[in-house]
Amino acid sequence: MTPSLIFRGVLAAFSLSLTASAVFAQSCEPKVPAGELIKPGSLVMSTNPTLPPLQFVDSSGELKGMRVELGAEIAKRLCLQPEYVRIEFSAMVPGLQAGRWDMINTGIFFTEDRAKIMQMIPYEDQAISVSIAPNSDKKVATKDDLSGMTVGVEIGGFEETKTRLLDKELRASGKEGLTIQTFDNFALAYQSLRAGQVQAVVSIDAVAKEYDSRGDFKRALSGLYPAPVSLAFKSTVLADAVSVTIKEMKADGSLKALFDKYGMAMVAGDYSVKGPRR
Repeated sequence: MTPSLIFRGVLAAFSLSLTASAVFAQSCEPKVPAGELIKPGSLVMSTNPTLPPLQFVDSSGELKGMRVELGAEIAKRLCLQPEYVRIEFSAMVPGLQAGRWDMINTGIFFTEDRAKIMQMIPYEDQAISVSIAPNSDKKVATKDDLSGMTVGVEIGGFEETKTRLLDKELRASGKEGLTIQTFDNFALAYQSLRAGQVQAVVSIDAVAKEYDSRGDFKRALSGLYPAPVSLAFKSTVLADAVSVTIKEMKADGSLKALFDKYGMAMVAGDYSVKGPRR
């Protein structure tokens, strides 16, 4: 992580405490030892709030979305005060490893390589979509139709990896590849699409669907490269506690209710921790 990124992250980051959960946390004993937390009594989570309806900032400046609500409920059940730090995705893993937050709560895609360096709990099924401008006359019905297009994507994530894979697939089949432009976050990528600087944006299904329903951008392709997304941790103890909590939420129906509220799909797995045991 470059010094400039750290500096921008510090300037952009802020912590948001949810008062109701804080009151609850004060009325019970934390279920995670203070030594396993960045800030005793708090669950500090990183998020990149540029992905409506999963994580975003509303018109009043408040963090909203399914993942924000999930994090708040997990903290409540652990008798901790939830705090959110806004940061670009490219800083998420280095920040976790450096002890700047306890949990990545931004919908990080699960991969075996990532599970080698941190604790991960797959909990949400997702896939990748391609958005185009609502007035675009470009026909995009298959991946092959993306040949020769300039596409935008957030830097450093699963989406960029799969966009580059798609580029290789197109070139391997004898077609023109993609011109890929990376952005610090998806909000900037979509702004570039609105301005006509790129012809498409690669993001996740839920976000592309939300923008399509608003009439902002047209979702041309969806369901590409499906994979689970996860919560991520440095502390094995904290990860185990969160795993138990999510299993409890599944058992009492509150997890399904939250996912149904946002039209999201839960993973078929058992919400166990995957990663190096310490």
